[in-house]
Amino acid sequence: MRALFLLAAGLLGSLLPVRLMADWQVNMTEGVTAISRSIYGLHMTIFIICVVIGVLVFGVMFYSIIMHRKSRGVEPQHFHESTLVEIAWTTIPFLILVLMAIPATRTLIDIYNTDEAEVDIKITGYQWKWQYEYLGEGVSFFSNLATPKEQIYNVRNKQTNYLAGSG
Repeated sequence: MRALFLLAAGLLGSLLPVRLMADWQVNMTEGVTAISRSIYGLHMTIFIICVVIGVLVFGVMFYSIIMHRKSRGVEPQHFHESTLVEIAWTTIPFLILVLMAIPATRTLIDIYNTDEAEVDIKITGYQWKWQYEYLGEGVSFFSNLATPKEQIYNVRNKQTNYLAGSG
């Protein structure tokens, strides 16, 4: 009975209007540059592959649980030391990883291709600050996110670039 309640609650929750869940966005935003759109496309491709794998695995699992339960009188099969099964559960994940690595490698190569760049900037994120390093220019600085609490809690007005931090 509890499982039926949880299933009904999940279905009802999935029918809520999207505008009610607008603040719950957890996905990446698509960027404006060709590289950022490529990264977003890679993210979505890998995400879809993972969702399909999850649906297939859980589908087979639930089918097996329901159709091969003891109350139905089904005798368990013996797959102990089955060479075919061991080859299958080794080869299939390997092929999936290779197929996922192809677009990931292509995107990674595009990210590191700086042939047409006018300026190369290396940005390193730390816990509460960013380091900007202009490669070949000898310029490097840190940006600390140090917004005063009065501005965070809207007691004092924020400047235009209040998130730019202090160098």
